Amino acid sequence: MEPNLRARIRAGEPDAFGLIFDEYARAVYNLGFRLTANWSAAEEVVSLTFLEAWRLRARIDPGGESLQPWLLGIAVNVCRNLARASRRHQAALSRIPLPPAVPDFAEDLAGRLDDTARLRLVAKALAALRRSEREVIALCVWSELDYATAATVLGVPVGTVRSRLSRARRRLRKLVPGDREPAAGSEQVVDDRENAVRRSGRSTDEYR
Repeated sequence: MEPNLRARIRAGEPDAFGLIFDEYARAVYNLGFRLTANWSAAEEVVSLTFLEAWRLRARIDPGGESLQPWLLGIAVNVCRNLARASRRHQAALSRIPLPPAVPDFAEDLAGRLDDTARLRLVAKALAALRRSEREVIALCVWSELDYATAATVLGVPVGTVRSRLSRARRRLRKLVPGDREPAAGSEQVVDDRENAVRRSGRSTDEYR
């Protein structure tokens, strides 16, 4: 990334910040979806990540390469915070008496969709992993970061990333039939909602 663009972002120039939103919003969305297994939550991850990035823009180093690792690091923390909030919410709901059961036909319909079934299978397998294992899968497999960059994002040694990834892959092979591991790269999210990130409720104009 050109130093001038970094300087413009540090100075709070909305147009410059809009450029990194356009370039990295999809990567942040994909990571958010893989860590939450929820489209709506992933959109919230995008919004909160770029709002936090805007707040922390003065911390950007004047020189350096891509800002993607920095943004993905923020996104990982956002996902952690959302997970904690969700657990507190679920705990509160568990103390409320359940209403009478009502048949849910949407669940039956969703079960007929192959993509949805595969998504649930992978999501179930990921839920069985430790959070630290899910994070390295999301960063190294789906976001295609190298070990060193993922280690920087997570704030751990490279060897820790390697061991977590190896352990996570072994567990996934046992949990997902057919020894299938979730695909990386351009296949990481397949969905017909091309404007999902834009519908996260934020636009670059909001950072003006």
